[in-house]
Amino acid sequence: MSAKSAYRWELLGLLWIAFFLHQADRQIYNNLLPLIEKDLQLSRTPLGLVTATFTWIYGLMVPVGGYVGDRWRRKWIIVLMLLVWSVGTLLTGLSTGLLGLILFRGIASGFGEAFYAPSANSLLTQWHEKTRALAMSLHQTALYTGIVASFAVGILGENFGWRSGFYVFGGVGILWAAVLAWRMDDTPQPRPAETAHPVRVSGRELWDHVFSKPTVWLLTLGFVGMVFCQIGYLTWMPTLLHEKHGLSVTWAGLNALLYHHACAFLGVVVGGQWSDRLARRWPRSRLAFQYVGLLGAAPFIWLMGQADRLMVCCLGLALFGLFRGIYDSNLFAGPFEVTPAPYRSSLLGFILCFGFLGGAFAPVLLAELAQQVGLDRAVSLLSVVHAGAGVLVLLAALTTFRRDYTKTHLLEKNPSHA
Repeated sequence: MSAKSAYRWELLGLLWIAFFLHQADRQIYNNLLPLIEKDLQLSRTPLGLVTATFTWIYGLMVPVGGYVGDRWRRKWIIVLMLLVWSVGTLLTGLSTGLLGLILFRGIASGFGEAFYAPSANSLLTQWHEKTRALAMSLHQTALYTGIVASFAVGILGENFGWRSGFYVFGGVGILWAAVLAWRMDDTPQPRPAETAHPVRVSGRELWDHVFSKPTVWLLTLGFVGMVFCQIGYLTWMPTLLHEKHGLSVTWAGLNALLYHHACAFLGVVVGGQWSDRLARRWPRSRLAFQYVGLLGAAPFIWLMGQADRLMVCCLGLALFGLFRGIYDSNLFAGPFEVTPAPYRSSLLGFILCFGFLGGAFAPVLLAELAQQVGLDRAVSLLSVVHAGAGVLVLLAALTTFRRDYTKTHLLEKNPSHA
């Protein structure tokens, strides 16, 4: 194996652990909500506001992260922002009320995490040109593993207090930032063959190659619906299992996360492998994986909220996760089919911005809806949003993809026509 080939898989491993910490950090607050609620004597609506603030900050800053990722050294963006969100996580453990949670959990952690995905995914696609979906699918498994591993904060919380989990995950993140600074290459952005100058992306170019394409908008709106459902599920499902099925905080967190993300792990790996093969002959297959995942998950979201037996609820969680993994296997590989390489970091920032700004309303809206219809019915109604997102992606596959795909690949073959 050549040094270049070996490094591209080492890079995937380095970023996998960073993304693991990224996602575990995001979920630990949700798993500890019952303990935080009791200790700080806060009601559900302000607790949901903390998650909403995190998501709004993330959504507002992620396009900045995309813009910066297309212009500055992506290694140092990742290292610096891993430090920022890890310090924010550690300081969350010092919070004594709502203001501290919003400042450290909502603002500091949300700001730091917003810069990770555009630069990390842009680096992966640069090093894994022929194994794009596989590499991004394997990277995505860190999301599932990190979220599931976050159940450990329940054990820490029940034995040492809810603050201990934030100290542990924040400290590990600071250490891993040092490892990335040591091992990652300072890889420059790809340059056009005809020039030795770095790529500079203008607003007009972004409009022509990203924002003017209907496929990008439809896939982005579908992503908004998916994120809304994911944030709502991740925020309140541990609490639902704790209250409706009588599980402890630790076991509620584990059951809410394990079955869903274990099956999502399976779905994303299988989907990534199959889509790389199919896309060579049928590029639209990347969108097919998305709409099948979104539509297939909807009935199981309804089931996991309405089930009266824990076993049936967990079955719903598992099958929801399987279809979610199928969707995730082409989450970014799909829109990349209609976006030239120099604009993909900005594209990711755009998609993530819309997705998380829209999804940020889920924790508060579900908390308010739960007062009217119950938390179980509120969670089940997420299925309607998920199905609607699937319809939008299906519409893109049937109506706009071919034109946008052809335009993109003609441009890549003939750059002088830009």
